[in-house]
Amino acid sequence: MEEKVKDMEWDSNGGELLHTPGGVKDTYGAECANKLKIQSAVREVLNSYGFRDIQTPAFEYFDIFSKERGTVASKEMFKFFDRGNNTLVLRPDMTPPIARCVAKYYRDEDMQIRLCYVADTFVNTGKYKGKLQQVTQAGAELFNDGSSDADAEMVALTVKCLLKSGLKEFQIEAGHAGFFNGLVKEAGFSESDTAKLRSLIESKNFFGVEDLLDNLTVSKELKEIFLKMPEMFNNLDEAAEFVKVRSKSEEVYKAIERLKKLETILKSYGFENYITVDLSMLSNYSYYTGIIFRAYTYGNGEAVATGGRYDGLLSQFGKDAPAIGLAIVIDQLMLALSRQKLLDEELLQGTLLLYPQSLRDKAVRKAEELRSKGEHIQLVRKSSVKPVEEYKEYAKRMRIKKMLFLNSEDEIVTWRLN
Repeated sequence: MEEKVKDMEWDSNGGELLHTPGGVKDTYGAECANKLKIQSAVREVLNSYGFRDIQTPAFEYFDIFSKERGTVASKEMFKFFDRGNNTLVLRPDMTPPIARCVAKYYRDEDMQIRLCYVADTFVNTGKYKGKLQQVTQAGAELFNDGSSDADAEMVALTVKCLLKSGLKEFQIEAGHAGFFNGLVKEAGFSESDTAKLRSLIESKNFFGVEDLLDNLTVSKELKEIFLKMPEMFNNLDEAAEFVKVRSKSEEVYKAIERLKKLETILKSYGFENYITVDLSMLSNYSYYTGIIFRAYTYGNGEAVATGGRYDGLLSQFGKDAPAIGLAIVIDQLMLALSRQKLLDEELLQGTLLLYPQSLRDKAVRKAEELRSKGEHIQLVRKSSVKPVEEYKEYAKRMRIKKMLFLNSEDEIVTWRLN
């Protein structure tokens, strides 16, 4: 996708064609049908786990996404002003708005609250050419449950959603925000040095990590842990042995133990083979406090699903409660399914019922009869000057599955198309 259209195109009449801005696109035809089908399938899974639908406004007050909330950077938000000069933001993230709703509408509820959504988010990533700035997500948020069982259920739910979408091969990488947070607290790094270190680890630049640590005051033992992080992959017992003689942070130990519990509980779901533990995993969202995870598949370098625990976010809205969420990134999932040839790119839809004007009443009754049985019927009156073949060609262009013709002899002729 081009970020800017350099050469304007012109139609045969010399009129300027209309283009979308960079970072957004039109979705139509088979692509739109497939997208809606996937959204419906994922939503069905979320509902089957007891999650109830919620809708929040497409834009909110800026404070909902301020730096203190730990969401996307201000420069990556689409901001504008209302008539009262209040700063408004197109939502870049669904979690803070839903946290706001829970604090407002479920303030006194202390048992589980399960909410889910299908919605668009808007992130101003203009510097990344070809990156979508309007993205559809289907997600779920589980509140008032801080247990490892809730962690495992949300990871298992992610697996179920991806399988239901048609994806066959994928892996979920899981980490814990407390592992890195505990280490930097113990090291006593400044906020700016922590941000630099986080950025280097996120980009897997461990030569850069070593250079940075060489210029910071940090114990030899903690430095060894930071440099060992990329190797702390899928063997938590070995990682625990390495860390326990080098760190005194209780937060670090708890992070490892929590991941061990996650692995154990996922065996109850039969999904343990879908998860890989990575202690070097970090997130751009600083509101995460516990388990974090991302799902990847071949054919797409971006995550097709993300999630994590954010036990401190609700308190910023006046309700102190634990929470964990997940988001299926529908657009990235569609891209992966397409590249893996798992989408029906030539999806055929519906039936065209062609009729002459003299048989309008019968055609309308027939169309309603078929619609009542769940069929999708497009009713078209035949022009006296156009042959039936033209309508058949039209139906093929529109990717219509079948054409019925109610002819002058009061017979229905059927053609299967495409």
